[in-house]
Amino acid sequence: MNWYGIRAIYRFEMARTLRTLAQSIIAPVISTSLYFVVFGAAIGSRMGDIDGISYGAFIIPGLVMLSLLNESISNSAFGIYMPKWSGTIYELLSAPVSAMEVVMGYVGAAASKSVLLGLLILATARLFVPYSIAHPFWMLCFLLLTAVTFSLFGFIIGLWADNFQKLQIVPLMVVTPLTFLGGAFYSINMLPPLWQKVALFNPVVYLISGFRWSFYGVADVNVGISVAAILGFLALCLCAIWWIFRTGWKLKA
Repeated sequence: MNWYGIRAIYRFEMARTLRTLAQSIIAPVISTSLYFVVFGAAIGSRMGDIDGISYGAFIIPGLVMLSLLNESISNSAFGIYMPKWSGTIYELLSAPVSAMEVVMGYVGAAASKSVLLGLLILATARLFVPYSIAHPFWMLCFLLLTAVTFSLFGFIIGLWADNFQKLQIVPLMVVTPLTFLGGAFYSINMLPPLWQKVALFNPVVYLISGFRWSFYGVADVNVGISVAAILGFLALCLCAIWWIFRTGWKLKA
């Protein structure tokens, strides 16, 4: 294992975050804070409890997951797309690093930034809404697993994209709507029976449900199913990346 190569890629990507600190960290924290102000403090004070949890506290896992998914995808996609766009990816492919080491460097950096952002949002939420974490270990596990999985997904998007516009299609047109419809601001048990069944086809439901369980011990779906859904998507992304490097799709054209 070429740890020097992995560290070089990782440090380069983390340094890019420091150069764009306002865009990478500060902006998502501020935008999420506005959700806490509007939905948590203003609207939440006028709404009843959900499953015995105040509305402001109830939406915290969903808001963290919303930022985590988008930032994981965007960071990883942009990180691998830039070498493609500038043409330096051929230097990377000819360097003495394997495909696994390249993925570990880029995805590790993207996941690290996303986990850091998630923890900062949780710390910021404390300023607006009181909340508790019933299972801290599982909360960190869900946070890390989700960050790694969607950083892998973002890596695939970065390889697939032909221009900067395509980098934003999936986060804006797919992931964000699915998150809003996945129980970020409500429990799917509040929906009519038919729409509860429809909601179960939304994969983000399982992510938010499992993450919320780690906070309050309540979930819309079984926690084991949530973990299995994350691990299944993780395995799917790994298989897709293995196939891309094996065939050279979007890499050697």
